[in-house]
Amino acid sequence: MKKVITFYYKNTYWGFYLLRPVARFYQFFLHKKYLSPQAFTKQRFKKKFGYPLDLDNPKTLNEKIHFLKLYYTHPLATQIADKYAVRSFIQEKLGKDYLVPLAYTTTNPKNIIPENLPDYPCIIKTNHNSSGGIMIRDKNANHNWAQIQSTLRWNLSENFYWDGRERQYKNIAPRIVVEKLLLDKSGNTPADYKVHCFNGKVRMINVDIGRSTENHYRNWYNASWEREPYKWTSELMNDKETNPSKEDVPKPENLDKIKELSEFLSSGFPLLRVDWYINEGRLYFGELTFHHNGGFRPIVPTIWDNNLGSELKLFNIKNP
Repeated sequence: MKKVITFYYKNTYWGFYLLRPVARFYQFFLHKKYLSPQAFTKQRFKKKFGYPLDLDNPKTLNEKIHFLKLYYTHPLATQIADKYAVRSFIQEKLGKDYLVPLAYTTTNPKNIIPENLPDYPCIIKTNHNSSGGIMIRDKNANHNWAQIQSTLRWNLSENFYWDGRERQYKNIAPRIVVEKLLLDKSGNTPADYKVHCFNGKVRMINVDIGRSTENHYRNWYNASWEREPYKWTSELMNDKETNPSKEDVPKPENLDKIKELSEFLSSGFPLLRVDWYINEGRLYFGELTFHHNGGFRPIVPTIWDNNLGSELKLFNIKNP
């Protein structure tokens, strides 16, 4: 019965509006909205890691991520977490040449029809969560537009803040963004370089290869492009993880530029992840993220959670 209700809620127009009150009631308990951010975070952390979260004296990187999530604020946090609003931030800081071309934006899923999409491959995503995106390589192909609209309608209705209590997402005005889909000459999506900056300096880089495929893997490198001795995976939809590959990823030719721009953008933030794509030799900005994996994924071996945590300085940020 649950699967049937979920299907009609997520995949039909009438089901969404008819079942929305029921869904809100269910999600109140699913996301434990009755708990304070601190209580929710401590409870989930204990479940994920098997030991209590120490917010009075955080030591591991994941502990410090949660400390920052709960006690660090920045006036630009909402803007730069917004995948649409961040474009104006990047244009102001770096210029428009680093932006993936924007094709269309709307707040109404019904507007996502072939007539409003570009003639070139594009990706449809929402600006306020980490739902990935819907790749449209050819808008004239046999797409289920009603299904796509239903998926977007459901995404727009969700406040991503409740997923992990990350405050920067709470006040984002949801919208749909359509951007050019970056592809190489073989039709493959480009590698995704995620640059983790500690106190404004590049500490490590993870590169994701084969996104949205069965062979999605993630390698970790230091700032000199030497392999790091740990993994910090994300969960995939097929019950797999973004494990490292045995094969090395060649050092990008524009690594120095990636590091330079990442440190420029992360200046003034204790912790910031800056994402980039390289497509046909050209560098494109991806997104800015405050808390990798929301701080809820283990670093293996665990000694590296401690090692990396010791390198991140919290300075004058205090637990009230």
